[in-house]
Amino acid sequence: MPGAGTFRDDFGASVVVALVALPLCVGVAVASGVPAELGIVTGVVGGLVTGWFRGSSLQVSGPAAGLTVLVYEAVQAYGLPALGVLVLAAGVAQLGMGVLRLGRWFRAISVAVVHGMLAGIGLVLICGQLYALGGVEAPGQTLAKLRGVHELGAQADWAAVLLGVGTIAAMVAWRRMPARLRIVPGALVGVAAATAAAALLRLPVDKVRVTGVLAAVSPPAWGDFAVLASVGAAGTVVALALIASAETLFSAAAVDRMHDGPRTEYDKELIAQGVGNSVCGLLGALPMTAVIVRSAANVEAGARTRASRVLHGGWLLLFAVAFPQVLESVPLAALAGVLLHAGWKLLPAKAVAALWRTHRGEAVVLLATASAIVVTNLFEGVLAGLGLAVAKAAWETSHVHIEEVWEGEELCVRVVGNASFLRLPKLLDALDALPHGKPVRLDLSGLRHLDHACLTALEGWERTRTPLPGREGVI
Repeated sequence: MPGAGTFRDDFGASVVVALVALPLCVGVAVASGVPAELGIVTGVVGGLVTGWFRGSSLQVSGPAAGLTVLVYEAVQAYGLPALGVLVLAAGVAQLGMGVLRLGRWFRAISVAVVHGMLAGIGLVLICGQLYALGGVEAPGQTLAKLRGVHELGAQADWAAVLLGVGTIAAMVAWRRMPARLRIVPGALVGVAAATAAAALLRLPVDKVRVTGVLAAVSPPAWGDFAVLASVGAAGTVVALALIASAETLFSAAAVDRMHDGPRTEYDKELIAQGVGNSVCGLLGALPMTAVIVRSAANVEAGARTRASRVLHGGWLLLFAVAFPQVLESVPLAALAGVLLHAGWKLLPAKAVAALWRTHRGEAVVLLATASAIVVTNLFEGVLAGLGLAVAKAAWETSHVHIEEVWEGEELCVRVVGNASFLRLPKLLDALDALPHGKPVRLDLSGLRHLDHACLTALEGWERTRTPLPGREGVI
């Protein structure tokens, strides 16, 4: 925690992070189909609760765009009262993974799958927010949203569209401003400009609805826990826990590269996230994860200790309690612009191009994962990506070839590599192509792996060849 020499830096950084977090908290909540206040509640918990833990000193937690799609699907399927139960169960699962020291295993997840997951989330987020930008009710399924995009022009409220586009333009232009001005976050500038324009021009556009943070808090009732008996709900809990954990730990790795302070302790960070999500679940709020945008802002603003993220939670709470009327003047289209910008940044165009040049198979995994998320849902899409990554790894590590060496009249056939059932057809074709009518000795000492299917097939093949008297194949 801070001393006399760090408090000033942490105090200043906390204000910057709170200004970055505020529009994102509200925007993520609205995009998730829940009251805007619940996003702020999660941001407050991410600061005042998770912020105290030692896992990652400068990483900031709160509601994230990466979980928007999954939360929206859960709320549509099981209702808002069940959300707290699902988030609580996911938090308990994260606590268990941290206690069992499983944090380091998340680093084994294929980077292509992670990029594909983020790309899929970005695409789904963009599809949904295009409708929000125009003030049009969106279809439930992503594919239906894609099919209906061409009709948006005739249905859209163009005043809202201009506000949203202006928000995006302000965010992009703000990045070119002098560094001393960029202390104020671009998202806040864009939303503030759109809000001012809507008020001055008296535009009849939809605005954020706020009932008060305390009124929005709704702890789950005992009857709500019955939802966990559903297989689909259990899958949602697993998806929330795994995706939130993976996003947190990958964010931690990125934040560690941005500063010279203490490195992240992955298992402690999982426990911190588990505690935070358990509290969010008890309050009926959105799930949390570490967010790279807020974390990067925290580091760049000069934060020195975890005090900055604790203080940022206090600022969020103060703003939500003292100035709720300010939120009610924010156009929904402005928040849609913020989320469209966030969704665009999730699309890993540079990563795809680099992988296509160097590791084309990884690029295929990335694109397949993103496509599967768009066609199905987040959980099934990630599972499909993981399955494809495992299959690709199994195929690439099962290389096997044969070496032919004549020793007098005998042909020595040496099999080298990893002989698995995946390569068995190719291996048998190569063996069958060897000259017939000649004595053959099979040498498998060069194999690093030999599964039962290959062993059985090779033994059968060897019996069909006639070895020299007194010489048997080396198995």
